Amino acid sequence: MSCTNELENFLRFLSMFDLTESKIRQLIAAMNDDFSLKHFCRMKIDKDLLSEDAVYKMRERAEQARIDTYIKNLSDQDIILLTRFDERFPESLRVLPDAPYYLFCKGDISLLKKPALSVVGTRKPSSYGRVVTNRIVSKVAKQGIVIVSGLAYGIDSLAHRACLDEGGKTIAVLGSGFNRIYPPDHQGLADEIAQKGLLVSEYTPSRSATRYTFPHRNRIIAALSSGTLITEASIKSGTIHTKEFALTYGKNIYSVPGNIDSPTSELTNDIIKSGQARCITCAEDILSDYGFQSQPKARTKTANSAAIQLTVEEQAITSLLEDGMKDVDFLTKNCGLNIDDFQSCLTMLEIRGIISKLPGGLISLK
Repeated sequence: MSCTNELENFLRFLSMFDLTESKIRQLIAAMNDDFSLKHFCRMKIDKDLLSEDAVYKMRERAEQARIDTYIKNLSDQDIILLTRFDERFPESLRVLPDAPYYLFCKGDISLLKKPALSVVGTRKPSSYGRVVTNRIVSKVAKQGIVIVSGLAYGIDSLAHRACLDEGGKTIAVLGSGFNRIYPPDHQGLADEIAQKGLLVSEYTPSRSATRYTFPHRNRIIAALSSGTLITEASIKSGTIHTKEFALTYGKNIYSVPGNIDSPTSELTNDIIKSGQARCITCAEDILSDYGFQSQPKARTKTANSAAIQLTVEEQAITSLLEDGMKDVDFLTKNCGLNIDDFQSCLTMLEIRGIISKLPGGLISLK
């Protein structure tokens, strides 16, 4: 099918309605390369394709003046409509067999053609998942790589936030229209992304999310990036859809290993074991695939190297952290200090920059 001005204009017209990608494909095929509004208004349309009521409503609005007004109204809301024939439309989406015919965008559309990493995972991350997501995404975003995710609870919103806090650029692919942000709690985050990054949706601005729109939009999340990072997810997580799309599209898949007894690490551990994903433990494992050379890792500060500066009580705490982060309960039970001395030492260690307090009550050496 060749790209014509008539077809692009007809796609703009179709974007006014809540049509599925399948129905758009069938309707375009039925047009027999005559994409004029006049032809649409006089052609016979199968009832299995569009109901009589839908056809009537569409034909009622099949005027160029209405299309022009519609585009202006979108512009007044800072919404850009890109058809798949627009040169600004991302090539990574255009080549898909199930590519969207158009995208609604709000923000910096130049991000659609920049190196990107998709980050997805569970909606209920553990403290471990929160820490590793923030750590890896922050370092990747710092290198100018765009972070793509879905604005959902959990890993999605953590990835967006870590990127924004680092001053990076992020794309949120929605499973609803711009005027029906889901979840509603993330309206503020969506507004910030629209200002500092990009919101993308294939759904009309007034379209509400459904149980079907989220799995469908996941193909866009997978396609916009050359790689997909899964930091924490269960076997039953919707993340599996994004993973399958990424596999189908030949994208790199990165997975963070987790506790073998943790339900939220079932999927990540499984796809590492099956060879579907590359096991990664730091941002450098991903950055090397984006052309960034690994830098020698700085020597980790341990209790021994800092022993001359630490009291015996402080060493009792830091020695427990040498092999990785621990929660406060573990430290209080194993450091041999009473609770008052423990809290005092912890505060001093944090002030001196020797430890970091992490989400979920976790403590680690800096």
